[in-house]
Amino acid sequence: MKRPRSFTAGCVLGLLCLTCAIADQPTPRPNVLFVIVDDLNDWVGFLGGHAQIRTPHMDRLAKRGIVFSNAHCAAPLCCPSRAAIFSGRQPFHTGIYTNGPDIRTHYPDLILIPQHFANHGYQTLGTGKLLHQRSPRLFDDYFIVQQRWSPFPSKESVAYTDADLLQKPFNPKHIVKLGNREFTLPRNGLPSDRNPTGRAAESFDWGGFAVPDEQMGDTQITTWAIDQLQRVSGPFFMAVGYYRPHIPLWAPESYFRPYPKSTAALPANLPTDLDDLSPIARWWANTPVTAGAHETVTNHDQWQSAVAAYLACVSFIDAQIGRLITALEKSSHASTTLVVLMSDHGWHLGEKQHWGKWTGWERSTRVPLLIVPSLQDRGRFAVGQKCHQTVGLIDVYPTLIDLCGLAPLADLDGESLVPSMVFPCRLTLPEITTFDEGNYSVRDVRWRFIRYNSGDEELYDHKTDPHEWHNLTDSTFSRVQRHLRSILPTNAAPRLERRPR
Repeated sequence: MKRPRSFTAGCVLGLLCLTCAIADQPTPRPNVLFVIVDDLNDWVGFLGGHAQIRTPHMDRLAKRGIVFSNAHCAAPLCCPSRAAIFSGRQPFHTGIYTNGPDIRTHYPDLILIPQHFANHGYQTLGTGKLLHQRSPRLFDDYFIVQQRWSPFPSKESVAYTDADLLQKPFNPKHIVKLGNREFTLPRNGLPSDRNPTGRAAESFDWGGFAVPDEQMGDTQITTWAIDQLQRVSGPFFMAVGYYRPHIPLWAPESYFRPYPKSTAALPANLPTDLDDLSPIARWWANTPVTAGAHETVTNHDQWQSAVAAYLACVSFIDAQIGRLITALEKSSHASTTLVVLMSDHGWHLGEKQHWGKWTGWERSTRVPLLIVPSLQDRGRFAVGQKCHQTVGLIDVYPTLIDLCGLAPLADLDGESLVPSMVFPCRLTLPEITTFDEGNYSVRDVRWRFIRYNSGDEELYDHKTDPHEWHNLTDSTFSRVQRHLRSILPTNAAPRLERRPR
């Protein structure tokens, strides 16, 4: 489902002239440093999503590139989002709606981003969380560490006894070992909403550990990537996938100090927010599918603690990105490497009384996205500016093809963002986000429209209601609803299930 683009009249002539000039001045193909952060919403300095956040390294990087401030994911869940990014195909075309199916198993003939670069003479390197499933066959050089539990529970003590369950959350019994030190889990002391029996390690958890950065998985993948930058010769495509701020929200204690939980600012919240929503929408808000329940957090007075932990984890990842970019700047590839920084989807911290992702609301779909051209190409683009038009992560694949001069691929669902890097004022069409089969969210520069597979709908006006508190469905904006509804896909692919490798 190709999305056509339109341009402002004033931009067209200039774009044509600049395109001709670019064609007359060929440059060597740039290297690509592709950085993806898990569960990162707009709580970064360059997007201003939270007043207390400290992300100096990402903010510095943003000043060198083009920030897409209204970017949205194809799916607000790890597997379908990453499958869409790396394949350039929407979930409603692949049938990958959940975390089960592996796109490389179901579609072995699809050419994913690293493969397309490898086919054009690039060395490909990858580390960390990239596709949702581990992908050792996707890169020439590939390294992964255990990031989900980093530090991680010892296998000998990851379950509660029946007696322990009666004392939860006050007597947690999960143990993690770091060197000669032991820590109890969950750090926040909460009971589990997703796993009420308590027989497995908790993931809806947050807290600091008195450990050095080097004992965290995200630090280790950064060190590996830095080492590769010193060894690799161009052209190369290097992908680095950071796990934090995915739950559990764990980081070294030093990153918690700037964010005392007693002063952590909560996200804007309206107690009656769900009153004008359908039963299915309230189900999506209240069911702890990907994290925990809002009521559990508030009943145990943990909301500020969770916010502080999320901020700490974002700052921890910012520090790792700072290490990586500094190493790039000191390397022989400093002037010939473009950088892409993005998240796979957003994350709720109590907005809509929801924790996690996998909803059709702004907090789930909106993501940081910035592209930093290589120094050799810097003069071609509107460096340091923001594009406020709607774009999608589905556009990243064709954009990289365009920036690096690779042969185009047929049937990609996105469009190159290079014209928007030249003219950020360029108008675009709405972006579609799919959350499970038959549920869609459409976002344009002003409106959000949501349609559930039950037929229930929502409409929000971001001009007057940036928090999406007031559902305007069946109001005087029916014309807007009809227009956005007409954009939804027809004949969507059926849901795929996990298939043995």
